[in-house]
Amino acid sequence: MLLSRNSPLRPKKKPLVKRPWTDVQSKPSVTSVSKKKPKILSAAVKPKTAAKKPTKARKLPPPKSRKALPIRETLERLREAYPDAHCELDHRNAFELLAATILSAQCTDVRVNMVTPELFRRFPTPLAMSEAPLEELEELVRTTGFFKNKAKSLKGMATAIVTRHAGEVPRTLEELVELSGVGRKTANVVLGNAFGIASGVVVDTHVSRISQRFGWVKGGSAEAIERELNEMIPRADWIMTPHLLIFHGRRVCKAPTPRCEECFLFDACPRREVK
Repeated sequence: MLLSRNSPLRPKKKPLVKRPWTDVQSKPSVTSVSKKKPKILSAAVKPKTAAKKPTKARKLPPPKSRKALPIRETLERLREAYPDAHCELDHRNAFELLAATILSAQCTDVRVNMVTPELFRRFPTPLAMSEAPLEELEELVRTTGFFKNKAKSLKGMATAIVTRHAGEVPRTLEELVELSGVGRKTANVVLGNAFGIASGVVVDTHVSRISQRFGWVKGGSAEAIERELNEMIPRADWIMTPHLLIFHGRRVCKAPTPRCEECFLFDACPRREVK
C-alpha cells in the first residue's frame, strides 16, 4: 500500500546532528603546497676593475736593416757638396775665436757674429778684456743669452791668459780646459781652427745628431761621442769633419724635420725619413 508524503503512518526522518570534532577524529588540515619558484642561475658577474688608461701610440724607430754609412765615402761626398765648409764664427786670431766660442754656447753663430765686432773693438786683447768692467761686458753680450755667466767667463778667461800664459792663448788641450768657461769642445775648436792642431773631433749638437743618424755612434755624452769618432775617423780629418757635418746639419739634416728628399746621402742613409 502506498503511503502519501503526509500520511501519519509514514516514518519521519531523523534530523542530522552536527557533532563537534574530537581529538580522536581531528579536523583534516588542508596543507597548502607552497610552490617554490625555480632559481634562475644568472651569469657570473665579473668584479668591476678600474678602466685602463689608453696608452700612447709607440713611435717605431726607423728601419735598422741598412748598415752605417761608410765613413770615408761619406766624407768624400760631403766634401763635394760643401767645398767651402769652415768655422762660421768670425774671428781674426786665436783670442777672438776663443771668446766667440765661449759666447756660442746655447746661441747661434749668427747672433754671436752680431755681438763680437763691438766687443772686440772695445776689448781687442786679453789684457784689455781682463780690465773691462763686468757690467760693461754683460751689456755687450746680453743678447747671446746667459750673459752674466758668459761675461764672468770672458773676464776670467782673459785674466788667466794674462797672469798664467803671458797674454798668449795656450796651445794645448790641458791648458785650455783650465780656463774659465772652456771645455773640450771649445778647446778643440780653438786648437783646430786657430792653430791647425788636431786634438779631437769637435762635438756640438749637429755633430752628435748626424753621427747618430749615420749610424756611426749610438749616442751618449759629447765626450763619449768624441772618443768614438776619434777612433773611427782618420786624424787628418778630425778638423774638417765637424765643419762638414755642421754644414750638412744646418742646411739639410736638420733636428726637427730633416729634408731627406733633398739629401744626396738619402740612397744609403740608415736613418732616412727619420722623424
